[in-house]
Amino acid sequence: MAGRVWKFGDGVDTDIIAPGVWLKFPVEEMAKHCMEALDPEFASNVRPGDVVVAGENFAIGSAREQSGLCLKHLGVSAVVAKSFSRIFYRNAFNMGLPVVMLPETDDISAGDELDVDWMAGVVRNVTTGKDYSVPKVPEHLIAIVQDGGLMLHLKKKLGKA
Repeated sequence: MAGRVWKFGDGVDTDIIAPGVWLKFPVEEMAKHCMEALDPEFASNVRPGDVVVAGENFAIGSAREQSGLCLKHLGVSAVVAKSFSRIFYRNAFNMGLPVVMLPETDDISAGDELDVDWMAGVVRNVTTGKDYSVPKVPEHLIAIVQDGGLMLHLKKKLGKA
């Protein structure tokens, strides 16, 4: 999957990704406010396939699954960061949003085109031509994303899809 990079720094909080005041609304409305504290244009300009790239501790804060849901709803194809909060890492996969850890996110600029092959463990900056190895995602998490998220994956496994 290749897409345009939206670049953010360290410590992006879940309240920035999915602002608490909008949690009571449907995801369609909530997603319109995704990342607005850092980039008011993000939600209206992100396109399907785009990639969020961040620094350390992406999605720290509360364990709100809506943060991954908002990003997925907006069409973000993957999140690449130096590190993630543990709960977001798992929640993202449960929502069907792949995330990969890459220590060299400082090498990537906003607007670059990034090809994230999260199943093979390769991130390619198409703009600069540089390739990075990232930890391969475990097979069970790959299956969850391929099935569209944890609930759909469980329905499939239980024969109820």
